[in-house]
Amino acid sequence: MPVMSADATPQTHSTEAELIAIRREKLAKLRELGIDPYGARYSVDTTPGELRANFSEGRRVKIAGRITALRDMGKSVFFQLGDVLGSIQGYLGTKNLGENEAAAWKCLDRGDWIGIEGETFVTKTGEPTVKVESFTVLSKSLRPMPDKFHGLADRETKYRKRHLDLMGNPGSANIFVTRSLMLAEIRKFLQDRGFLEVETPMLQDVAGGAAARPFETHHNALGMPLTLRIAPELFLKRLLVGGYTKIFELNRNFRNEGISRRHNPEFTMLEAYWAFSDFEEMANLVEEMTCHLAEKFCGGLKIEHKDEDGNVTRTIDLTRPWRRANYHDLIKLAAGDDFFELSPAGRRLRCEELGVQISPEMEDYEVVQQVFEKKVEEHTFDPCFVTRVASELIPLAKLTPGGKTVEVYELIINGQEISPGYSELNDPDVQRQRLEHQAGGEEEQKVDYDFIETLEHGMPPAGGIGIGIDRLVMMLTGAPTIRDVVLFPLLKRRE
Repeated sequence: MPVMSADATPQTHSTEAELIAIRREKLAKLRELGIDPYGARYSVDTTPGELRANFSEGRRVKIAGRITALRDMGKSVFFQLGDVLGSIQGYLGTKNLGENEAAAWKCLDRGDWIGIEGETFVTKTGEPTVKVESFTVLSKSLRPMPDKFHGLADRETKYRKRHLDLMGNPGSANIFVTRSLMLAEIRKFLQDRGFLEVETPMLQDVAGGAAARPFETHHNALGMPLTLRIAPELFLKRLLVGGYTKIFELNRNFRNEGISRRHNPEFTMLEAYWAFSDFEEMANLVEEMTCHLAEKFCGGLKIEHKDEDGNVTRTIDLTRPWRRANYHDLIKLAAGDDFFELSPAGRRLRCEELGVQISPEMEDYEVVQQVFEKKVEEHTFDPCFVTRVASELIPLAKLTPGGKTVEVYELIINGQEISPGYSELNDPDVQRQRLEHQAGGEEEQKVDYDFIETLEHGMPPAGGIGIGIDRLVMMLTGAPTIRDVVLFPLLKRRE
């Protein structure tokens, strides 16, 4: 017999409304048979993915999952039962069913959740399978799944209706499972090295730790304005003052800025601080951790990025040791050896020659940074620690002895910053001067003077890092956009 969908009418010849109507008839039939279409507690002894990964014949199992594929051959039915962690084939001989069971089975479709009990075997074609002895309806799906051959192709629908993307695109499901496992491994990696995980406020009186526009809100009971945090840095440093020496926080930050392929208004950030360390030791830590994740989850240190047709567009090589290069040297390679000998006006003219867009209100250091971002960062794909960055860019890092740069690295991979790391500034007087300069005359609104007072109690020298987890996952999984690694990215409301 031809392979058919479990729906009564082939989906290609029916509207969604017609398919929903058919499924509602099946829902009513299940209830007529005395079967609860939405089930109850169902105890399992394994999962479809685990069973397949550790398969052995003759094993009695009890598992549950969604029917993702179905081949009804009359007296025999083969189907796939699974979840985001994997699937296993089921086999049902309809001649062995009682009248009530047979009627119930005819009410099932792709998308329904069921539990099955039976014994494992291998088919003649070598497929691990469960021979079903009994089944239980757990949830009747009233809307059809995405097409089983083409998945969910429309990108906007993927992001707005992630549940459909997870059902129809195994690749997407795998990315998000891998992300979860990576987060757990990051925590373990740091905890194994003596770091303690902490939590700091997401609602803050003064948004600090980065130069970014915050989301603003208001606390009614206290009658005071608050912001969602743009970074946890200043609170984590308070903990260093308090006596913690190895800490990390893995949580959300919020920035009221643009949305792009690499930016989402809320994003996941790892920040870690290590007393008595510096930016170079933190760079070693990030390099070791990233390579550990690649070897554990990506099968090695060569990460392939592919287009939608599966063609390799780029291979990122994480082989250690990673390159380390001076910020100014990289800019001179891209913009000319004489770039820093030019006047500020001359640098603006050079930007025009290079096709780098700048605005009249930019200060000279911002013009230089724009050249770096457009001509260096966006063209750097294999790992590179960019060091000795201009002091104006990072007011929370220590100055390089005798220079105008700071003890910082910016880790660039895949054309974007993945992680900054500092030798943290712990001189309260210098910190006050630099934060007030950054505030540009709005000190009362922007400078966290309580943090300055905290530093006056003494913060040990320390190294600190931030890692953009979304970008890290993008790089390691080959995802082309941040929306492919954030389960529910922010989208403009449909009119």
